[in-house]
Amino acid sequence: MKYTLLLFTLLINVTSYAQKWQPAGEKMKTRWASEISPDNVWEEYPRPQLERSEWINLNGLWEYAILEKTQLQPKKFQGDILVPFCVESSLSGVMGEVKPEDRIWYRRTFDIPANWSGKDIILNFEAVDYSTTVFVNGAVVGSHKGAYDRFSFNISSFIKEKGSNELVVAVDDPSSFGSQPRGKQQMPQQGIWYTPVSGIWQTVWMEAVSPEVYIKEVKLVPNIDDKTVAVTPILSKSLLPEYSVKAVVSINGSQVAEKEIPADKKGVIEIPKPELWSPDAPNLYDLNLVLANKDGTAIDMVKSYFGMRKISLGDLNGVKYLFLNNEPLFHYGTLDQGWWPDGLHTPPSDDAMKYDIEMTKKMGFNMIRKHIKVEPDRWYYHCDKLGMLVWQDMPSGMVVIPKEGNERPHHVQHVPRQGKDLNVRSEDAAQFEWELRRMIDIHYNAPSIVIWVPFNEGWGQYETCRISGMVQDLDPTRLVNAVSGWALRPCGDIYDIHTYQKEVHIPPTSLSMAPVIGEYGGIGYPVKGHLWNPKMRNWGYQTYQTEKELWDAYVYKFKQIVEMKKSKGLSAAVYTQTTDVEGEVNGLMTYDRKVVKLPVDKIKELHSTLFGD
Repeated sequence: MKYTLLLFTLLINVTSYAQKWQPAGEKMKTRWASEISPDNVWEEYPRPQLERSEWINLNGLWEYAILEKTQLQPKKFQGDILVPFCVESSLSGVMGEVKPEDRIWYRRTFDIPANWSGKDIILNFEAVDYSTTVFVNGAVVGSHKGAYDRFSFNISSFIKEKGSNELVVAVDDPSSFGSQPRGKQQMPQQGIWYTPVSGIWQTVWMEAVSPEVYIKEVKLVPNIDDKTVAVTPILSKSLLPEYSVKAVVSINGSQVAEKEIPADKKGVIEIPKPELWSPDAPNLYDLNLVLANKDGTAIDMVKSYFGMRKISLGDLNGVKYLFLNNEPLFHYGTLDQGWWPDGLHTPPSDDAMKYDIEMTKKMGFNMIRKHIKVEPDRWYYHCDKLGMLVWQDMPSGMVVIPKEGNERPHHVQHVPRQGKDLNVRSEDAAQFEWELRRMIDIHYNAPSIVIWVPFNEGWGQYETCRISGMVQDLDPTRLVNAVSGWALRPCGDIYDIHTYQKEVHIPPTSLSMAPVIGEYGGIGYPVKGHLWNPKMRNWGYQTYQTEKELWDAYVYKFKQIVEMKKSKGLSAAVYTQTTDVEGEVNGLMTYDRKVVKLPVDKIKELHSTLFGD
């Protein structure tokens, strides 16, 4: 009886706590918003290519406060925020503003499970925008700069195994008043620049690992020509030659290979009769890694996966062309900015995030250009599973310049088409290149990613060919699109133009680079009842008022792409864009994802003409 009463009381308290949260504001919502609660927010394991069994999700309601940077850590907080949604979003329950002079404070408590006793505890942040300091039980455990990359701290020395532990996070974000990589964020939002994102915006979680040593990361390099995969397991401590990792490869539940690999060494595993990964057949191999110490005792185990695929340039009809698995393949995709009306950078849920990829696939696209944003790991996991090629942009780092008569800068400086690259401060270049390297390292194993794009349209563009060469050196297994559109340079693997005119422009042919159209289309169609702000100018590069007008305009432009493929050697084209975003109404879906503007089967049939002979 006492146990039942205690359980009932706990349930009442949890329910009451959860009821404190409600989406903020009156902006449009997606259909997934109604399914979210503090008890079920982003529950999925966040790192699919290095999965460990013992973990705890720290998403949910945290306390928060927004104070000026000159103020001390608050003793009393201002309310609750739903992590991992950013402060400015509706789904955070706050929908507040963070100015450059502000600091966001977060607080929550956590307990350590009894069966974690004696293990090291790793605290993981999938992404926080932008500069983060973390405290556990009042002590600083570490700090980090960067909006799009995972960072972790070993907090074992700071925690109490019994009783509650306090976790406090402080975040600064200069938004568009700084020069840090931030993509399309701008304060104030206007035109093609969107609502800023500040603070925690991806999953926060903990995992238990062996205090002796554990698998920190793994690098996977498939080689379809040699029918091998190179596996390099990297440990949390170096110079441990007596430790080894047993790698077991399987597909569809059947083991195909096994190899013992010395710690921190590369092991090459033969894959007999490899089943290749492609958009039409996204075959994935499972990889289990077991770390054993010098006594042969297993002390760590992680699960991963990889795809056997190859992206390269080849010669086709006298021009350079994109090849997948040694065969020419036209890449046709959408420009995907990854913004949501209720979560901004954070999709409402994993299902919502997956929906965008599924719909893009159903429309007959085989590629997505992820535009100046880096997504959660699970986004790439869904692309891997569904068979979607990805061109991955680096979020733009922009030099800010003052607006005349306004002391707060919010414009961006870009390279003129025929001008020289920007001169940037060395500290800004160092930060940009650190974040660029982190993006490549973290997502190196994703088979879906086939092209890296360091710069877009000259925004913050500097030392283009050096950066392009750096990316090629970091990842020789993929192609590099040095700069997409505008200020093109003679380096990289891709010659990429943007063309939003009704008459689509043709990129010139090159003896060394594949010609592509990195952005085109942008046809606007505002759907009443599904607009971010009906009172503002909702625009596209050409705007129409009916579905028929949109269809006719789309077909007109698309036929030009088909002709360029046939007669000009065009390798790829990217249509702008997957969805409407705030004031832009040039998406194939509305911003709330409730309306697909063109018939899915009809547009898929149209696109099929690109993939024939």
